[in-house]
Amino acid sequence: MSQTHRHPFLNGLSKHRGAPPTVLVIFGASGDLTQRKLIPAIANLALDNLLPSEFHFIGFGRTPVSDADFRTLSKEAIESHSRRSIIDDVWERIRPQFSYHAGDYGAADAFKALADRIHEMEKQRDSHFQLLFYISTPPGVFSSIIRNLGLSGLASHGADSDHPARVIIEKPFGHDLESARELNRTLRSHFREDQIYRIDHYLGKETVQDLLVQRFANAIFEPIWNREYVSCVQVTVAEQLGVGSRAGYYDQSGALRDMIQNHAMQLVSLTAMEPPVSLDPESIRDEKVKVLKAIQPLDLRNSEGDAVRAQYREGLIEGQRVHGYKQENGVPAGSSTETYAALRLFINNWRWKGVPFYVRSGKRMARRTSEIAIQFKRPPGILFSEGNRFDLSPNIMVIRVQPDEGVTLLLNSKVPGLETRTQPVKMHFNYATTYGSNTPEAYERLILDAMVGDSTLFIRGDETEESWRIITPVLEHWEALDARGLETYSAGSWGPLAAERLLWEHKHEWRRPGP
Repeated sequence: MSQTHRHPFLNGLSKHRGAPPTVLVIFGASGDLTQRKLIPAIANLALDNLLPSEFHFIGFGRTPVSDADFRTLSKEAIESHSRRSIIDDVWERIRPQFSYHAGDYGAADAFKALADRIHEMEKQRDSHFQLLFYISTPPGVFSSIIRNLGLSGLASHGADSDHPARVIIEKPFGHDLESARELNRTLRSHFREDQIYRIDHYLGKETVQDLLVQRFANAIFEPIWNREYVSCVQVTVAEQLGVGSRAGYYDQSGALRDMIQNHAMQLVSLTAMEPPVSLDPESIRDEKVKVLKAIQPLDLRNSEGDAVRAQYREGLIEGQRVHGYKQENGVPAGSSTETYAALRLFINNWRWKGVPFYVRSGKRMARRTSEIAIQFKRPPGILFSEGNRFDLSPNIMVIRVQPDEGVTLLLNSKVPGLETRTQPVKMHFNYATTYGSNTPEAYERLILDAMVGDSTLFIRGDETEESWRIITPVLEHWEALDARGLETYSAGSWGPLAAERLLWEHKHEWRRPGP
């Protein structure tokens, strides 16, 4: 594909990010994530000539499937879910590199057979492959896969070379602090920390990556990014969808585990972190961990504390009536699982002391959006404080993660006319307008980063444990209460009224994200 046809984000990328010959093994090859995201990501990397010169993809699953049938299924996944159509000659080039390996995740023999298969491939080319294992399965089999990768020798493949085996592991990374620690212990018994890539696809989104650029490459922002000028920070991760077919998983998880512990806490740490000493992955991750360590324990008093939970009831989504959570297929009648959670966090360090960070996430919200809103303090009310002529708003910088990725700055401006009147106005920067709408998806960037050994956008082990340290006491408190204190909210709203209480003490209110 010629350079002129590539997306502007990709200009100059391939000559700087060459990956060695690689075998990518995806566990959970027939799963929804693999079909909707991972296989299309591989296809788009191929379209942009970003795959290694020698690349092989092995899908590992329980159900026996022939290589030919797996290639057919992969082509269908690309046609159904890829952001771009696959070019015939590109597909014909990568199609022979797709193959399938059937086996049980707990069976050592299946992993030995996989190792033998890879060794035979290396013998035929008289050289070594870099091995990249992607665990995209239900969390109940994570540990079995990791142990069998170790026992089979696959985890130590290339350990003495510049390209050791690496493992990408999907969320959820544990379900509380102790389980996250246990999973880390299992991983570290077979892989070094620099071989482990804990994934959160939010970190692959362009606006999340751009957050560091906005902060540290623009002198107008960093000097005021602190408690002297910032009144509050709001992080919203909202979905319009209900639980759909995921009720069995979701009822064991809830909004706090499913979205806030990972996605939302990553956004908080990137927003609040100190400038790293360099763009080296460990320097960035060091600063993120420092933020999480500085978050003080939440006050869990039921009526005055820092946490609110709720469940959606029947309501309207875009004019269509939808069921409440307890009426969804597969949800137990007496479920007390929260579909909405909101937290008030305080970061006990020099930069952010006293500034509340409000975090919320929910299903069946008014619209789908993920954003970070930095609300600045109001100027002294001396010049524009009298009468109704002055419609003033606090300055707000909104970083929209999805959809409609971009940045909005809310300012106050004079209304044209013969008298002095003011109103808030918005300055927009939109990624689609500036760079085109067909931007690389998060999984493309993350798979490529793992192949070249760049861990910047992945989560370190101590980072996962610090996040769970904050969240686990809230989960335990709610589980002890069962349904007591569980609020409700109408589907299609912005959540329960009780969530407003978190902001009243500091005279703030939740933003209502617009299109």
